Amino acid sequence: MGSIQNIDHASFFTNRKCPYFPCHEGLDPQSFNCLFCYCPLYALGSKCPGNFSYLDNGVKDCSQCLLPHEGDGFSAIVLDYWPQVSALASRCFGGDAAR
Repeated sequence: MGSIQNIDHASFFTNRKCPYFPCHEGLDPQSFNCLFCYCPLYALGSKCPGNFSYLDNGVKDCSQCLLPHEGDGFSAIVLDYWPQVSALASRCFGGDAAR
């Protein structure tokens, strides 16, 4: 998709003081990215590219997903999926969410 210049300068943050850190198992704490503590892809529901399931009560369970927390997760979200999230927000809030 598109490109954003200088994407790496603000694409990583780790909060080791968080009482839930690390909130997902299976990733080296040294490379755990907390930037998307709340993942914007949650709103995509079943179209989310992450590793999720639905609980019996219908709640989306992302506890097995590492997409926003590892490697290229930030780039994937911003470059590949942000247009979808932005369009959803625009429909929900009746404005131009991309502003």
